[in-house]
Amino acid sequence: MENIENQIFRSGFIAIVGAPNAGKSTLLNRVTGEKISITSNKPQTTRDRILGVVERETSQIVFVDTPGIHNAKSILNRKIVDQALSAVQDVDAILLMVDVSSKDIESEQLIIQQLKNSQKSVVLAINKIDLVAPEIVLPRIKESAALHDFKSIVPISAKNGIQIEELIKEIEALLPEGQRLFPKDTLTDMSEKFIAGEMIREKIFRLTGMEIPYSSAVTVDSFKVEKKLIVIHASIHLDKDSQKGIVIGKGGQMLKKIGENARKDIERMTGSKVLLKLLVKVTKNWSHNQNMLKEFGY
Repeated sequence: MENIENQIFRSGFIAIVGAPNAGKSTLLNRVTGEKISITSNKPQTTRDRILGVVERETSQIVFVDTPGIHNAKSILNRKIVDQALSAVQDVDAILLMVDVSSKDIESEQLIIQQLKNSQKSVVLAINKIDLVAPEIVLPRIKESAALHDFKSIVPISAKNGIQIEELIKEIEALLPEGQRLFPKDTLTDMSEKFIAGEMIREKIFRLTGMEIPYSSAVTVDSFKVEKKLIVIHASIHLDKDSQKGIVIGKGGQMLKKIGENARKDIERMTGSKVLLKLLVKVTKNWSHNQNMLKEFGY
């Protein structure tokens, strides 16, 4: 058996792309072993490019989790999709994820066209195979193979960890030779402050309905370490006055629930006790205002 010290080391950037709700963030959290990208069962949860580093014996894979690519209408969604498409240009190879349990044909056609334009090597992961009968998977593989010259096609379940090791090996084979791009113990390039804001936003997505998740943004106004306590002040920005009561809830119960759930996740991430204070603000039509979008980091 070849000594690991004598083996070729590979490293590179891999963009994870796909339609909204294909399971990209779930996969990133699975392969890194940590919750660094937020998830929910609502599409377009991810709004930013999130970077996760996977350290292997002979490789370092830097995954870039991108927002769902779709035919965007609003200013906010167009910015989000532009961000995802730009990630494709800056990586060594691409991991395309599709949800075998649903067919977002319009989004998938848009993505396939972008992949043809990029001329990058692409691995296809057919996700959520745990949700369908086995006889559905093989026809989907054949159907997908006809759409693009994929380097490989791997059916997986990101949620349950099915065939993730096989997928990683296929991706490793596409990496160029090279040294580590980040120090060995790096998990992500995102700060704890940024991830804390994302964790708050995730709870809004998970706990509220209707238009609230898509009309909300979170800013972390202060993130201070005071002895053994992290004190965080954050604001939840909403589009309309009518949404404020929904987020606060009767007797403040919804806001309390959002805060408690987010605080527990932030404490797990930081390993410290957290005091989280949330303020709800109405920043009217922020998602349609170029200046506000820029201020909120979009």
